[in-house]
Amino acid sequence: MEASVMALISAAIAIGLGTIGTGLGQGNAISKAMEAIGRNPEASSTIRTTLLIGLAFIESLCIYALVISFMIMGHVK
Repeated sequence: MEASVMALISAAIAIGLGTIGTGLGQGNAISKAMEAIGRNPEASSTIRTTLLIGLAFIESLCIYALVISFMIMGHVK
């Protein structure tokens, strides 16, 4: 295989795994937050704030995967 084809395949794998991982992580975090709010509705504002901060950190991992994918694609001739 040519180097450019390998670079494109590796970029696709990088962004694919990055989005799958963050999607699963965000789904799990939201699920647990909804369970916590269901058990203790008085703490919903605190749980919501913590959830949003956590989701921002999780989403940054997907953005890192996107940046790495762009860097790999930058080496394609």
